[in-house]
Amino acid sequence: MSDAFYDDDNFSDEFTPDKDLKLGVWTQLLTYARRYPKDLVLLALCAVVVGIAEISFPLVTRWVIDDIGLYGQDIDLLGYGALYGVLCVALGTAVLGFLWFGGKLRSHISHDIRRDGFANLQRLSFAYYDERPVGWLMARMTSDCERLSNIMAWGILDLFWSFTIMLGISGAMLIMEPVLGLIILLSLPLLAIISRYFQTRILRSAREVRQTNSRITGAYNENIMGVLTSKVFVKEADNLNKFGRLTDRMHAASITNAVQAAIYLPIVLTLSALATGIALVVGGIESAWGLISTGTLIAFLTYTRHFFEPIEQLAHWFAEMQMAQASAERVISLIQAEPDIQDSQAVLDRLAQPTTRGAEPDAFNQPIERITFEGVGFRYNTGKPVLHNIDLAIQRGQSVAVVGATGGGKTTLISLLARFYEPTAGRILINDVDYRDWSLQALQSNLGVVLQSSHLFAGTIADNIRYGDLSAGQDQILVAAKQAGAHDVIIAMPLGYETVIGEGGSSLSAGQKQLISFARALLADPQILIMDEATSSVDTLTEARIEQGLRALLKDRISVIIAHRLSTIRHANQIVVIDDGRIIEQGNHDELITRRGRYYHLFQQQSLSNLWQQAEPINVEQPDGI
Repeated sequence: MSDAFYDDDNFSDEFTPDKDLKLGVWTQLLTYARRYPKDLVLLALCAVVVGIAEISFPLVTRWVIDDIGLYGQDIDLLGYGALYGVLCVALGTAVLGFLWFGGKLRSHISHDIRRDGFANLQRLSFAYYDERPVGWLMARMTSDCERLSNIMAWGILDLFWSFTIMLGISGAMLIMEPVLGLIILLSLPLLAIISRYFQTRILRSAREVRQTNSRITGAYNENIMGVLTSKVFVKEADNLNKFGRLTDRMHAASITNAVQAAIYLPIVLTLSALATGIALVVGGIESAWGLISTGTLIAFLTYTRHFFEPIEQLAHWFAEMQMAQASAERVISLIQAEPDIQDSQAVLDRLAQPTTRGAEPDAFNQPIERITFEGVGFRYNTGKPVLHNIDLAIQRGQSVAVVGATGGGKTTLISLLARFYEPTAGRILINDVDYRDWSLQALQSNLGVVLQSSHLFAGTIADNIRYGDLSAGQDQILVAAKQAGAHDVIIAMPLGYETVIGEGGSSLSAGQKQLISFARALLADPQILIMDEATSSVDTLTEARIEQGLRALLKDRISVIIAHRLSTIRHANQIVVIDDGRIIEQGNHDELITRRGRYYHLFQQQSLSNLWQQAEPINVEQPDGI
């Protein structure tokens, strides 16, 4: 089990509250709630009705008791009973509405945040994904989104409700008995300080419990998935030790959380009891002296007991907002992040012209005749240059193979061609036009890319091939599969093209996945086909079938191939040898062999290696006695 469970940046600030509440962050998130003004108004109305009803119950009790003392049996109990019933119905209806509209609002907010986040993830450039692990992104769209939607729906409304109740009770107490009301209100600052202190720590320890539980789940998953590797390297004891550290942390955090909660509740109850006791003593004396009525005393005691509930709620949600503030900032940063690679303003203006109606004009819809690299250089955000002064011209109908040592810049070169990144020096031209003047849609819709480890989606094989062209029919899928050499492999499966594969093609071999990826790329009918070690996972017989189908198919296309097996690129029109980000050799196979340079030596080494692997072992009988 990896130590990443202890050092994962995804969790470093999950349960660290900010010292100050940043209202600007929450104001931005409130825009999601403001999209549903009707639900907000109805929720606020329900909260007000609940508050009025809860404040009214002690008043009705006061009136009944005082009237009994004044009028005895002549009191209109039926009228008071009807009033009490109306309040009960109003309270029940308002609580139902509060839960109903609050649940709707929470679902709306969660839906909108996830939708906006996912939509922006589709726009963002590869550089964004390079700097953030998948787990970080998943956490933003799942746990962070859930937490924020809860706060925006329930938290904000609970704050509103708590303020309403607290102000209503305070006003009622001060009106009924100002001196006694002020005495009770004096406990408010102390209770607020205590509540904030404990709620922050309780939430922190609870967050750590949940977070450690998530890591334990991840540890279970990793060990189950990697059980073969663990047993091969005899790491069972090491895994158990690491897992034990996780469970120990979970145990300690759980105890801390339980102790904090156990201490906090008695303190709040004690303060509430003390305040009620003070009200009882002072109010009892005033009642005995005839300064206040018995009904007023009972109503006051009821208010005193309920006065501390909204304060506790306020402390809880303020602490929750502090704890979730980092999540809020991360989610906002994801939703508002701008891609590094996007259409220029000139391109957007061109697409906005009435004559284009969002589509590229004819000048950008012509066949791609040539691609030219002019002095292209590139460096990643914080690294040293990866490519230096690359000059390369590719004509329509040509295939260019790029070879070289691992880390030499081959994959970066094709990533620039696909405009997953843009050159930091020089330029790339398509039909003599800087490719940054093409819209991303126009350029990348003409690309077909097959990677060394292409991703397949959960679904049928036909669905995965159709991903290259969602409008394609079954006949077109069959043609693409046959051209890619995948048809025979697919029909040998139990359900053929309707065979369901797991996420990532988990039920297929590496070679089968690659053949399906080839078919998917060919179905897209691209003008530019990029293959990055695309045949490294298939056997030589299948590779030969793919090559045979591709030769005819690539006749009128531009193809760029990164290959480890040099035997597969002998027929390429150009072979480019890259070393340390520079082109050191260029020509066709025969020309480069004649020069006896780097390519020649690489080819010789692979040829000798292949001969050695194909040679059958010779059994030499040893003479007796040896």
